[in-house]
Amino acid sequence: MASTISSGSLYASAFVTADHPLHLRLATSVALPPSRALRVAPVAVASSKPAPAAGTKPLRGIMKPRPVSPAMQALVGVPEIPRTQALKLIWAYIKEHNLQDPTDKKVIVCDEKLKAIFGGRDRVGFLEISGLINPHFVK
Repeated sequence: MASTISSGSLYASAFVTADHPLHLRLATSVALPPSRALRVAPVAVASSKPAPAAGTKPLRGIMKPRPVSPAMQALVGVPEIPRTQALKLIWAYIKEHNLQDPTDKKVIVCDEKLKAIFGGRDRVGFLEISGLINPHFVK
């Protein structure tokens, strides 16, 4: 959105509609004669696709529930889960069991359930978690 003031006239781009907050603020702060007031026609946007009903859009990518390995299933408790939710549950498990290193909170000290997921490693950096859980999601 670009607006400039030039020789006493106020020019606004076509993106500022009559109900836009900036238009309303400008209209109240700058008293222009009716002949010079902002006249912006509402912009109609044509869509080539019909709008889907709310909540009917299919989930894709990391939001789509996928089957998980038995080791992951033992930790999260469900046979099918999206990656985002699995990561949230893993972090909840880590915080609940106080598995972060007290001196460096970026490092997770793995117990037996986490070792099964993280390839038998004793310590894992928090940035590595998302990469280490990938093999547990069946495509």
